[in-house]
Amino acid sequence: MDKLKKDVEIKLVALDMDGTLLNRKGQISEANRQAIIEAKEKGIFVVLSTGRSLITSQEHADALELNSYLVTVNGSEIWDEKRELVERNLVKSELVEWMWGLTQQHKTKFWAISTERNFHGEMPEDIHQFEWLKFGFDIDDDGAREIILKELETKGEFELSNSTLKNIEVNPAGINKAKGLGVVCARLGIEMKNVMAVGDSRNDLAMIKEAGLGVAMGNAQDIVKETADWVTATNEEDGVAKAIREWVL
Repeated sequence: MDKLKKDVEIKLVALDMDGTLLNRKGQISEANRQAIIEAKEKGIFVVLSTGRSLITSQEHADALELNSYLVTVNGSEIWDEKRELVERNLVKSELVEWMWGLTQQHKTKFWAISTERNFHGEMPEDIHQFEWLKFGFDIDDDGAREIILKELETKGEFELSNSTLKNIEVNPAGINKAKGLGVVCARLGIEMKNVMAVGDSRNDLAMIKEAGLGVAMGNAQDIVKETADWVTATNEEDGVAKAIREWVL
């Protein structure tokens, strides 16, 4: 933990949701909620930076009365404080069709997020009628996961990450949470060195690397802990509140 700059001034807190802000029941603890309220009262921007779509993250943002930006679908969409779209980055529908073919070939579970709705284990009759933001593979078999990962890497069209050790999340090349936060910071007149980013999975790595202070959850994947400047408690132990109290309040 000697990487820390003790004098870092945090003006924006970027929070992943699943495995970070939310406990295993998908809820925000009272301690996390209170720390976020106090940070907001201090004039700190609190931004959810999530792999989820707006549909499945908005309720939590509203419950926290967040009046700032949202980075959703790993940066494929950015929303302003009025929930109006700032930026959208799409995966080509022919690539989504190709990835869906991989799931059929290897008999894996999958999900996909379009601009209209989320799909789980099924796809629309005409994939090309939709605009796609992200595709996800959920693969129990390590061998099959390696094969699919190699195929995806060979294509050279994708930003690849995960939100659990068993899945692969696919965004357009160059699109990630760090890029999304960069857009938000530019609009707010903040530098990335004034951001604290908190997360637990590979889809948080880019923002943890680029933020002035990168924080890994106690339950984070090893690669995330190795990359972060600081490791907080787990998502069951109010790790977000602990990080905010340590570095922001």
